[in-house]
Amino acid sequence: MTGENAVDRPVDRGPRARVRRAVRTRRGGVATGLAVALLAGWLGTWATDTWPFDGRDSYCWGAWEQDSGPGILGDEAFSGDDGRSRTSTGSAPTAGTARGECRLTVSSRDRYGDGDEKRQRTTVTVTYGPAPGPAADRVRWLGGYLGDRAMPLPDGLPGVADGRHGLLVLPERCDTRDGRTTAVTLDGRERADAGAALSGVPDLGGSRAVAELLVAAANKGMESAGCAGPRPLRVSGPVPRLPERAETFGEGGACRIPGLDIEGDLDKETALRVQYQVGAVTKDLQSCSVRIGRSLRLGERSDRQLFDAVMVRHPRLTALLDGVGDAQPSGGAPGEPSGKGPGKPSGKAPGEPSGEPLGRGWRGTGVSGAGYALVRAGCAGRPTAFLTFGTAVGSSTMHAGHFATFSNAVARRLGCAPVAPGAPGATGTAENGSGR
Repeated sequence: MTGENAVDRPVDRGPRARVRRAVRTRRGGVATGLAVALLAGWLGTWATDTWPFDGRDSYCWGAWEQDSGPGILGDEAFSGDDGRSRTSTGSAPTAGTARGECRLTVSSRDRYGDGDEKRQRTTVTVTYGPAPGPAADRVRWLGGYLGDRAMPLPDGLPGVADGRHGLLVLPERCDTRDGRTTAVTLDGRERADAGAALSGVPDLGGSRAVAELLVAAANKGMESAGCAGPRPLRVSGPVPRLPERAETFGEGGACRIPGLDIEGDLDKETALRVQYQVGAVTKDLQSCSVRIGRSLRLGERSDRQLFDAVMVRHPRLTALLDGVGDAQPSGGAPGEPSGKGPGKPSGKAPGEPSGEPLGRGWRGTGVSGAGYALVRAGCAGRPTAFLTFGTAVGSSTMHAGHFATFSNAVARRLGCAPVAPGAPGATGTAENGSGR
């Protein structure tokens, strides 16, 4: 039949053609059945939260996974029941660019019947790269992690952590081409509501959670930058705890250090609000943090730093200070190493003032500037750095005295010669003449 009423029909070409059509039909059914079976299987794995649809997101270059342990990655990270979200942005380091950053943001809110709304926004920022170049910036940067409530990382890892900050110095194989030490840092921030009386405190899950987050990011960063070792870094031992809670100023010196008296240098009202925190007291790290407690009556939403004083001896941590103050001799004794590593960069940007010498009588090399002071000296046969930083540090005679008292007390504990002037044997030899 032809013409406009014609209907196309399959033409019967014989038995062989009918067999071929049957085979094609059967193959199509098999393929369809296989696809359905695969889809059913994948849906099953999705429903049971297993691969490939495990339902878990990853963050920070793939270093962290949802519900993997640290509180910030689980449901407990949300303080509100509405509008929950967890997002991550940033770029990983590479072999050509050994710098990276990632930012994890956790948000939620609570809406109340009267129309009020409480918002939560917690941000965790991780950076990978060398320490800041300018000397003053580098000292203040390092002090921001070593001071306050920081405690050493476990398992001998060269770094520190508290409940909201962390620093980990990477192995020498990850140093930059010009010899600068590379580190990974972690910072937690909480955006407080506009009407909140106190500043927000981020809840990342505690010091151990911060240590685990930091080490995981470091491992992934080293892998991306091409300097990972044969085995990844691990946090297996217990995370050290602060030896004491923060205390208001009482009898004796701050942080149990004789002679470290603060009250007499302040007005009466401020002296009543002085608080100190005994930090780490180990062979590689000791710290003392002094704060002025916030006053809601004066509209202060957070405590004010008076000063932090720190001693650090871990070789990888002191390497972060290589070059700082090396051109500023402080009258050190012959034969006392300053702690500078060979072939290290000066850390001084062209035209940048590196501060002023600490003054006569200090052992080793030292420098002071706006908001910081540093001295590096040999102590019991090891390069050791003493530093102080804060809003009231620098040219202040008062705080220079606090730094000297702290430094000599720590040197005495370690069994080495006094570092600062004004103590017996402060010219460079200990009382027993050995310096050990």
